[in-house]
Amino acid sequence: MRCYVLRLFMIFFFVTSVCILPGCSRRENITNGDQLDGKEFAILAGSVCDKLTLQKFPHARFQYFNSVADEVLALQSGKVDAIALDEPILRVIAARTPELKLLPELISSDRYGYAVSFENQELKKEIDLTVKEMKANGAYNEMLHRWFSQSGKQTVMPDIPSDGNKGVLRLGTAPVTEPFSYVDGSGKIAGFDIEMAKHVAQRLHRNLEVVKMDFGALIPSLAAGKVDMIGACIIITDERAKKVLFSEPYYTGGIGVMVRDQKTVQ
Repeated sequence: MRCYVLRLFMIFFFVTSVCILPGCSRRENITNGDQLDGKEFAILAGSVCDKLTLQKFPHARFQYFNSVADEVLALQSGKVDAIALDEPILRVIAARTPELKLLPELISSDRYGYAVSFENQELKKEIDLTVKEMKANGAYNEMLHRWFSQSGKQTVMPDIPSDGNKGVLRLGTAPVTEPFSYVDGSGKIAGFDIEMAKHVAQRLHRNLEVVKMDFGALIPSLAAGKVDMIGACIIITDERAKKVLFSEPYYTGGIGVMVRDQKTVQ
């Protein structure tokens, strides 16, 4: 009898343990934004996605991750209900991951920019001029078409040579925000932000040096003088503008929401 009770206890313990694992979490089938308040979101550490999400969903809860890949795994396994992240990034993920879907509603509309130190007004000016000229001559639209493809296919970084006569331009980036900044199939850091920074370096006759770091380390590294500029799908906010000098916005987008598509996972 004792063995029988013990066996029942072990079976109960096993079943209970399995069902509290992330993959067994019973999450609501989310089909629209009205269901999101009170839900648990995956957030990229160092981003402002949590603050923007709370403005729209004041009862939202968060788990923080250092990479987009970890956020996706958390959503796939049921650890979270949704991911709040920049819509262009989520669009790429949705194109490659059939069991995940992007909701049509945006949490916020945002502007993205590069940042430099307050002492580097001249570099901000050169960044702004580069973007302005590329928009005027059509090169900017070519970049948009190249990096923001609906297919989700990775883009080959074009060759943008610089004579490097005036040294090095150090760009700090977190390569976890495809298509803005990511590690491509060859192991090199590529993306919209990287290509634009190469054009800035070319204009300045400097070679671009890309410095890889976590997203949360970008602003502290700029403040410490470890890099000259930072760019990784960085949203321009009043709070951040107290710490760094932003370029004029080079892209306007917004924070989207990704959830599991229950039709494909069942």
